[in-house]
Amino acid sequence: MSASGLSGYVSVLRTGRAARPFLAAVVARLSLSMAPLSAVLLVNEVRGDYGEAGLVTGAYALGTAAGSPLWGRALDRLGQARVIAPTGVVSALLLAVLALTAAADAPVPLLLLLAASSGAFFPPLSPAMRAAWRVIFSDEGRRRAGYALDAVAVETIFIGGPLLLSLLLTTTGPAVPLIVTSVLLGLGSLAYASTDAARSWRPVPAEEQVAAAGGDRPVLAVPGMAALLTVGVCLALLFGCVDTSIASTARDVLDDESTLGLLFAAIAGGSAIGGLLYGALAGHEGEQRRLPLTLVAIACGLAAVGLVLRADPPPLAPLLLLLFVSGLCIAPTLLILQNLVDVLAPRARVNEAQAWLSMSNTAGAAGGTAIAGIVIDAGGVSVSMSTGAGFGVLAAVVALTAQRAWRRGHAAATGNGAAAMTADRPHPG
Repeated sequence: MSASGLSGYVSVLRTGRAARPFLAAVVARLSLSMAPLSAVLLVNEVRGDYGEAGLVTGAYALGTAAGSPLWGRALDRLGQARVIAPTGVVSALLLAVLALTAAADAPVPLLLLLAASSGAFFPPLSPAMRAAWRVIFSDEGRRRAGYALDAVAVETIFIGGPLLLSLLLTTTGPAVPLIVTSVLLGLGSLAYASTDAARSWRPVPAEEQVAAAGGDRPVLAVPGMAALLTVGVCLALLFGCVDTSIASTARDVLDDESTLGLLFAAIAGGSAIGGLLYGALAGHEGEQRRLPLTLVAIACGLAAVGLVLRADPPPLAPLLLLLFVSGLCIAPTLLILQNLVDVLAPRARVNEAQAWLSMSNTAGAAGGTAIAGIVIDAGGVSVSMSTGAGFGVLAAVVALTAQRAWRRGHAAATGNGAAAMTADRPHPG
């Protein structure tokens, strides 16, 4: 990594106006890793069925998927503080109620309703944080460093969240991890909404929204956007399979729940390192051509993990190494997707477009979680991990076939025929 890359990250973290919303968003988004896993383990502990556990977490993710575009559009119209604070509090309260009712062995339909409702109010923290970088930093270099740090932070969440979850599982009752998750979500959302970056961000005025090029066009009608979101869904299906497979590996294959955090640390640690390297060394030019390559790399790594899991018992050291290697391209792939969304989306609909990407992620994760639960019950964790690899291959195929559409979409967005994918356009601050 170059010195300039390192200094860019240090510069971002030493800026108080950036550090405060960044840390608050990290705390709130710990729920991204903790809520689904806590719910899976809680429901399976009480009811002894991974299929039902997968349905509950799938309902949570589907609710999040349904709410994401609405809250993303609300950000574009109302601003950040007026959206993040109330949605974060409501989502957190519903998540706590879900924990208590699940621990009391309530009927599955009630759990599905509570999970879906909590997910529907999940605050649009990722689109908000991405928009906040544009308010905080005027220069492209530090904005790009901020984007990379944020993507890496999400991956780090998938280290810290499971580690905290492992500690809670071994020291508290089965409902406590999900309750702790709800507290982190609520407090983190309130802290983020109170920051200067959140309060100073301003939506595009209504008259400018109409006048902006493509501003009145539905996001899904933007050239290349549907294909991009399809890639996001396939990638999230992969993530859902992997997360549930790792949880099952720790509990049922290795018969040691304390390894849960270690397994997630391996794959998320690889992703964090890959994201930092990508943010420091790679430019935006030609990103659409890199996307199929990174997707294939992820799929190959997970296929190898699936083979190792066929051993009885699987060797831990090779398993951790392969998970680490599999993770190296995850954060770069997420960065590429977010950058392409910013390039393709109309200026007045960037938050909504990023929320659609979040929706595709959560919808796919819902499906992946449910599929993995069924596949594990039917064929075992090795088949589930290999199924995730298959979704990675499918995502790569979609990305290959969409290259022409993305070039056309980029040309339409920039008003010329340049093929290079450029940095984020200015956003009102």
